[in-house]
Amino acid sequence: MVEWTRHDVLGVIVTAAAPRRPNPWAPGTFLGSLPTEVALALVADSVKRPFPAGRALLREGDRDTHVVLLIRGFVKATTAVDGVETLLGIRIPGEVVGEIGALTGEPRTATVTACGPVTAGQVNRGDFEAFLRRRQDASALIAAAMARQLRWANRRRTDFAAFPAHIRLARLLAEIADVCGRPRPDGGVEIAVPLSQPDLASMIAIAQATVQKALHELRDAGLIATGYRRLVITDLEKLRLAAEL
Repeated sequence: MVEWTRHDVLGVIVTAAAPRRPNPWAPGTFLGSLPTEVALALVADSVKRPFPAGRALLREGDRDTHVVLLIRGFVKATTAVDGVETLLGIRIPGEVVGEIGALTGEPRTATVTACGPVTAGQVNRGDFEAFLRRRQDASALIAAAMARQLRWANRRRTDFAAFPAHIRLARLLAEIADVCGRPRPDGGVEIAVPLSQPDLASMIAIAQATVQKALHELRDAGLIATGYRRLVITDLEKLRLAAEL
């Protein structure tokens, strides 16, 4: 029989009673879904780099194979076909980017650019693969993240065929608000990422002039307020109704 000393017992009690550190990333993100200490350890082992607004973290076509952990700040993923840039999506703190290239060894499928000041952690391919082998929950999270991106792309294609421009824009804005909206004291939701009209147009495959008209319609309906690269959803529930969500 193992005899426990008073020191052993007190150690267990103190450990059990110690408050857990809150996870600093949003639930549903890769880092936010991991146990806090696991996420913090992964970030601690990464190579931290700051990126100013407009700087590319990854470039489409490059063959580097590291992954990038988004510690602070927002990024956008874009692809270019025949010189025309298409915005694929917004990634928020806690998410991982570059996982497809790291896991397949294929060239990067998108350019990832900082929307504002970003702090990111780079993890080389071998270390990340070893981490996924040790943590089956992390492997499942990566698979789930890739499935979400595929569903999002499929939903955009469905919207192209099923809805007119103003509804497609309303659906896009509602989804972006869910991902990176900041509640305001007046009850509105501010989009935390600066998005231009060309960005919005490329995400829903319409002309910039059509985006301008659709934004004007949503403003007139009292659903949004806009400024230079700034957008506030004044009534998210009514916007969802307009978006037929």
